[in-house]
Amino acid sequence: MDEKQYLVDALNKEESWRVFRIMAEFVEAIEELSDITHAVSIFGSARVSPGDGYYQKTENLARLLAESGFNVITGGGPGIMEAANKGAAEGGGKSVGMNIRLPFEQKPNPYANISIDYKYFFIRKVMFVKYAMAYVILPGGFGTMDELFEALTLIQTKRIRSFPVILMGSEYWGGLISWLKDTMLGNGMISPEDMDLFSVIDDPQAIVRHIRKYVIL
Repeated sequence: MDEKQYLVDALNKEESWRVFRIMAEFVEAIEELSDITHAVSIFGSARVSPGDGYYQKTENLARLLAESGFNVITGGGPGIMEAANKGAAEGGGKSVGMNIRLPFEQKPNPYANISIDYKYFFIRKVMFVKYAMAYVILPGGFGTMDELFEALTLIQTKRIRSFPVILMGSEYWGGLISWLKDTMLGNGMISPEDMDLFSVIDDPQAIVRHIRKYVIL
C-alpha cells in the first residue's frame, strides 16, 4: 500500500485547489440527497457478519423503519451498514449508502439503492446529520463512537435541532453508559440532563415507536 494513502490531506498554498474538490463534493452530495426526507441514520461496525445477531436485528429494524415510511442512511459499507441497507431496500424505502474511500475494510455494499462515494470524512459527517431525523447506534468501533459523540455534542451545544439518539444493544453499551454516569457526570464534566440526550432501546419495534413520537410523517 502506498504510504501516501495514509497521509492527512493538507491544505497549503500549493494545494489550495483542494478547496474546489471539497466544494464539488458538497454540491454533489446535496444534489443526490435533496429528495431524502424522514431519514434515520444507522451506524455500527463494518466487522459484523450476516450470521451475527446484531446484523439480523439491524436488518429487521431497517425493514420496519422503511415499512413505517422512513428512509435509511448508512455509511454504505459491510456489516451493520449492509444489514441496514438491505432491510431498508426490502422494506421498500430509500436505502442510502454513503461510502467513504478507505485503504482497508470499507467497500460499498450492494443493497443501497442510492449510493454516494466520499473522499472527505467531514463532508460525509455533515450529510449524516443534515438529513437525519434520528440516529440509531449499534455496536461498533472508533468510527461509530465518533458519530455518536459528535451528534451528542451538536445537540448538547444546540448547534443542531434535537433528535432521537438511540443506542441499540444494552449489553454492549452498558459499560460506556456506566462510565458516563459514574466518571464523566460524577466529576461534573457533563450535566445530569445530558444523560437524557440518548436512549437505550433493544427492541426494533420499540425503536420505531420511539422515533415516531418525535417525527411526524
